[in-house]
Amino acid sequence: MSPQPSELIDKDILFFDGVCNLCNSAIQFIIRHERDDKLYFAPLQSPLGKKVLHDLSENVDSLVLVENGSIYLRSNAALRVARHLRSPYRWLYYLVTLPRFIRDWAYDLIARNRYSFFGKRSSCMVPTPSLKARFL
Repeated sequence: MSPQPSELIDKDILFFDGVCNLCNSAIQFIIRHERDDKLYFAPLQSPLGKKVLHDLSENVDSLVLVENGSIYLRSNAALRVARHLRSPYRWLYYLVTLPRFIRDWAYDLIARNRYSFFGKRSSCMVPTPSLKARFL
């Protein structure tokens, strides 16, 4: 668990790199496989994303999860998101039992190379009208 935001957000929000193809594909995957439609989404490049990033003491440029007023980063964020998914994907959460330095090393390797592996968009994704309420 990481630092508390200066202003607590009352929704569970997954902040993502809005121009990253991998991140955008992950958001689409989460929406299709989510159990409870509890997560909201916002690009890190949005005003709300910039505020949350400003409040962090760490430099983050991929995933940030705000859940129940706490902020989760890197592999912790990704694995906590898995808890929101239907089985069998939610079982990925149990990778949390691996040592954090191993999980974060793998996460950082992918995050550092995501543009060269998966590409980059020129602008943030625009949600469909039916999903617009879940994007902040």
